[in-house]
Amino acid sequence: MAERTISELAQAGGVGVETIRYYQRRGLLGIPERTVGQGRAGGIRRYGAQDVRRLRFIRAGQAAGFTLEQIGELLALDATDDRGRVRELAKTRIAALDVQIAGLQQARASLDRLARECGRGAAGPCPILLAFDREG
Repeated sequence: MAERTISELAQAGGVGVETIRYYQRRGLLGIPERTVGQGRAGGIRRYGAQDVRRLRFIRAGQAAGFTLEQIGELLALDATDDRGRVRELAKTRIAALDVQIAGLQQARASLDRLARECGRGAAGPCPILLAFDREG
């Protein structure tokens, strides 16, 4: 894969240039040296295939719900053989997802019950609107 500019790296990872810079400030992505040269080719930072791979890893980790701190740890663990710690991070994330899923299921059940009550009533305010008003 050819070397890329920061905007090309951002496009390959589906993020903005400022996101790349943010990841660099957080230490998740490296900052390559500027190229030496004259004209358009001089003074530009170039990113390689490894940078694209790392950026995609970060994005996949975020999609799985890992924090940037956890993603940084996962990236560091990638260079080791500490599978136990990686497994521990994954299990912790799974437990957090289970809590979120349970909360969503509870919210769904409550909304389903309110929708049924709303469909049965002919007069007065809808139970859904009343429930939302109480919570506000």
